[in-house]
Amino acid sequence: MKIGIIGGTGGMGKGFALRWCKKHDILIGSRDAQRASDAAKEYLQTAKQAFGNINGTISGTDNNSVAAQSDVLILSIPYENIDSVCSGLLGNIKDSCTVISPIVPMTKTDIGFEFIPLKENKPFSHQMVQKHMKNKNKLVSAFHVISEKKLVDPNFTLDYDIFVCGDDKESIDVVNGLIGEISGLRPIFLGSGALAYQAEIATPLLLNAMIKNKMKNPGIKIL
Repeated sequence: MKIGIIGGTGGMGKGFALRWCKKHDILIGSRDAQRASDAAKEYLQTAKQAFGNINGTISGTDNNSVAAQSDVLILSIPYENIDSVCSGLLGNIKDSCTVISPIVPMTKTDIGFEFIPLKENKPFSHQMVQKHMKNKNKLVSAFHVISEKKLVDPNFTLDYDIFVCGDDKESIDVVNGLIGEISGLRPIFLGSGALAYQAEIATPLLLNAMIKNKMKNPGIKIL
């Protein structure tokens, strides 16, 4: 598959690229095409050092080109940028494209990390992204509680459960398959996209637990 990553020059984008390039063609997206191309070259070199030969590729270009080409599109962007980024991109994706939102609406205050939809009575990320999509059922929320620092190390074996929310079985199956390709991850289906706030709110919960209890890059595992 062609997997596009909007905001692909950040840490999460790098981690996804390294983990999935063994089997897929990864498209790194940025507002600056040259920056995306430079990042892709760096990621490809890292991947070859870690894995030797890979069956996929990593390339980079502007966000619009990435969105138009992708079979799967990951939105690795901040909550506050959803409307400005998605309004210009999601109307141009393929009808068959599965869109993945790992976006978490949270803010840091004096008492810790808080969930913006509760604190400020705003929509959760899944709702905001979905309003910009032609086929709203192709949106899947996942990857909210994964450690970026561990994801970007291609030799580190993760041991997490990943909450998944969505309304289209085919799209959910695609995302579950991608989760399964990353060693140590297990998909846990929570339900429809209307319940995605439950996955999103797990991130500030986890970060507060990490800070208050002096943990190092924890994850969530259901036993």
